Amino acid sequence: MEKVLVTGGCGLIGQHICSGLLKKGFEVIAIDREESGYNEGKLHYSSVICSPTDKNAIAEVFEKNKIDIVIFAGCTVDNDLGPIISDEQMNESASVDKFIYRYAFTEESVNKVMLLSTDQVYQFPKTREPIREDSDLKPITNYGVMKYKSEKALYSEWTHHSEKICCIIRFSPVYTLNFTDNLMSKITDPKDGSYFVYGQGQYGFQMCCIHNLVDFILCYTKNADNTTYNGAYNVGDKLPTTAADIITFMRENHRLGAVMQKQPGGTFSKLKGMFSTNKDEKTNYRYLDLSKVENNNLLDNTKARKFVNFRWDIHNTK
Repeated sequence: MEKVLVTGGCGLIGQHICSGLLKKGFEVIAIDREESGYNEGKLHYSSVICSPTDKNAIAEVFEKNKIDIVIFAGCTVDNDLGPIISDEQMNESASVDKFIYRYAFTEESVNKVMLLSTDQVYQFPKTREPIREDSDLKPITNYGVMKYKSEKALYSEWTHHSEKICCIIRFSPVYTLNFTDNLMSKITDPKDGSYFVYGQGQYGFQMCCIHNLVDFILCYTKNADNTTYNGAYNVGDKLPTTAADIITFMRENHRLGAVMQKQPGGTFSKLKGMFSTNKDEKTNYRYLDLSKVENNNLLDNTKARKFVNFRWDIHNTK
């Protein structure tokens, strides 16, 4: 039975990852700053509650266990961080990355390291071409910068330990049947908090059903058996989730108040939004720039589809 260490394992994303791993026959150790109650009565599962900067506690986990796989889901929004990413959290993340990566790459038993990153590391595209793994990287949000630095720290260790299998997962904002914060942010005007839709809502956003993310992680842990599978992978739903889809989904499954119908801004506001940012957009992971909502940019997940067929979307999520 292979043993997997999941940092940030007690948050929303981490719990889904741990659950999937247990079902596939792995032994799981979760590290997080807060207990979730998830471990009650579960075989082959244990959790270590400590601050992500508690080097002694994390070192003890590596020293007392023969870890085969490390999945670094710590310092991930919708996990144990909120939508506002502060400079303090960015600095904390950077310090955590260094010593966790050091243990992951120096322990002989560890054969696979996976980092949960974000599609916010990419430069906002100036065309509607799909975003591929080799597209330009130029994050503008604090969260994107934080994950970009985490990727670079991983690459730094990676280059000195070429025998390890390493994976960076750049995924879009997640949702489930009951976790809808990221969906709702796409129909919420950041200026006044009202719900809105442009026209008939036939414009879309790249989202990621959390079950697609977990499916990819499970397939990669099982099937990536040599270093030819190293690299970054885009993970997200096959098709954009439209504003109309979100409104219908919320009305069918949850409560949704009045939704105002608006007309999109002119060409000038769109162009201005492509080349500038503001403080709110920089710090707020979910900030919606109204000048970009109709860009319909889609992650190209062709590379990731070699492992899994992304079968989940807003219409069948659970």
